Amino acid sequence: MTIKNRILLVSVFLVSGMVSGQTDYDYLLKAKAFTVSGNPEQAIGILTSAIEKKGERKLYSSRAEAYINIGDYSSAISDYNKANSLLENSGEYGLSRTYALKSDVINSLYHLERSMKSSFRRSEKEILQDPAFERIANRPEWRKFWKNEWYSAAEMSLSEVEYYVSTGNSEEAMRIVKELERDYPDNKNVHFARSLTDLSAGKYNDVIKTLSALLTSDPNNEKYLVTMAKAQTASSNPAGASLTYSKLINLGIPDGQLLLNRAQCFIKTGENDKAMDDIEKYLTVYPEDKNALSLAGRTASVAGNNLKALEYFSENLKLHPQDAACYMERANSYLLSRSFEWAVRDYAMLLDLDPGNSDAWLNKGSALISSGRVEDGCHDLRKSLSLGNRRATENISRYCIK
Repeated sequence: MTIKNRILLVSVFLVSGMVSGQTDYDYLLKAKAFTVSGNPEQAIGILTSAIEKKGERKLYSSRAEAYINIGDYSSAISDYNKANSLLENSGEYGLSRTYALKSDVINSLYHLERSMKSSFRRSEKEILQDPAFERIANRPEWRKFWKNEWYSAAEMSLSEVEYYVSTGNSEEAMRIVKELERDYPDNKNVHFARSLTDLSAGKYNDVIKTLSALLTSDPNNEKYLVTMAKAQTASSNPAGASLTYSKLINLGIPDGQLLLNRAQCFIKTGENDKAMDDIEKYLTVYPEDKNALSLAGRTASVAGNNLKALEYFSENLKLHPQDAACYMERANSYLLSRSFEWAVRDYAMLLDLDPGNSDAWLNKGSALISSGRVEDGCHDLRKSLSLGNRRATENISRYCIK
């Protein structure tokens, strides 16, 4: 069975609910993929199947989002109310968005206020940039609502720090943090703001120390965990980062990139089987993702399964036939398995797309020499050297100078 067929088969089982032991995360991940790809009806189908078995709060909220995508606001409202009944206030922000889309400013603001007063409230930036509120943004009720001081000065400043860090303006971000530390030395938002500036400055141990303290009192804070994982990864602590990514995944955040990030941590700790499990789960949801197929092939190769690696690389080339990097990976895999003629063909195709690739000229030359075509191989090695690749010198000395 080919890689693509195996992925498609698992996907079919996932959608139909035939795979035993599926978690909420599996359903949420697949539903989000359907919604993002413009298939909200399929998302509704898989979530309805999951709700019939589990009926968890996040499943209702996710299905409500899918209903919004097809314009079925009544069903969305019903699902958000159900989510509220399972966990108080958890559906309020969704209700506010839905009523805004219906241009019902009174009900939208009623539910937004309830959300603001709960643990589920969103940042000011997130709300104001949410396109769902565009239909009511010019209403006087909306402008009056925002005259209230919904956020503390520290929260407002944290949003500024997040913005400046995201745009690379670390100097301005640090200036704000220093002011915050002077005025609000014990505020958790200030401590988090410091962790963001420390992360951008490469002070990873300081970030980990700060966030460890914050997570003690707020262990499920998504922003804290994401920042912690970045710091752990950057500080060469893949084992710690994999645990942090596991916490994010266990929270049911339907972001497939978390699986790939954890897989990369597992690869660094030598846990290739766990890495492959995460990559293949991701591929059941996004079967044509170039980076995931590449990572799967490289992981299989590191584990010594070059045939499986070749399957992934070949599938990637079918999907992305004009991508030079895909040719390079399969060619390198052929070279590793001593399939020299196949390697030469792929390197040649790569060089048609990227004639200045000195590594491809070097590897193609090596493959040609290994297959007995020394003169052709020496030509390619010299071409690689002419493009600045000094690694070609050794092979030229060994095979091409008589």
